[in-house]
Amino acid sequence: MQQENHEEIEPIAADDARAILEEAIRERLGDDWRDESNPWVVTHDADYLIRISKENTNLNFQVDLMGEVNITETEASLVQSSGRLIAWMLLIASLAVAFLLAEIAGVFN
Repeated sequence: MQQENHEEIEPIAADDARAILEEAIRERLGDDWRDESNPWVVTHDADYLIRISKENTNLNFQVDLMGEVNITETEASLVQSSGRLIAWMLLIASLAVAFLLAEIAGVFN
């Protein structure tokens, strides 16, 4: 029977992964990426993975257990685009119903 020597692999801690992710995002997008005037939206936030979106772009920042960062840029999926369209349609329909009810109640007379 042959014994193999394996090195123990120590995964990084969640806090260290979070710090690595934050640094990678700052390097890619700048220090003000969380600023309210900047339209990046965090859609998934975990210790080892952060997904942010802006218009039709998704950025995934993922840290593996060894501390290496992988950045993936993709376009918005059909589900995201149709979800935005449905949200706008619901907003417009809600406003139309509110104005119709106000007209019936005589608020505008």
